[in-house]
Amino acid sequence: MRKTSPKKATVKTPRLALAPHQVILKPLVTEKGVFHANEYNQYGFEVNPLATKEDVRTAVEQLFDVRVTKVRTQARVGKPRRHRFRKGHTKNWKKAVVTLNAEDRINFF
Repeated sequence: MRKTSPKKATVKTPRLALAPHQVILKPLVTEKGVFHANEYNQYGFEVNPLATKEDVRTAVEQLFDVRVTKVRTQARVGKPRRHRFRKGHTKNWKKAVVTLNAEDRINFF
């Protein structure tokens, strides 16, 4: 017969509350992003790595006054780079692709 140890109480640390302008760092305006904005009403943003999907949803709705239907996130890994004799890499970052309601649009220009 095997003894089981008592379960340890998990302590939840309070999550950092981010303001909408702290969640969205910058929009990703690329050829692919413009195509997805025109065809599928989807917009890409670089977001704070601590932000959740719900944070991104509320930030986009408050900053751009639109209705969000779906949020997808990606944790992107930095790429290796070199300059002369030094090696390094770009920073890790988080990307969010936000799908808007059919009637809503975001104009970056």
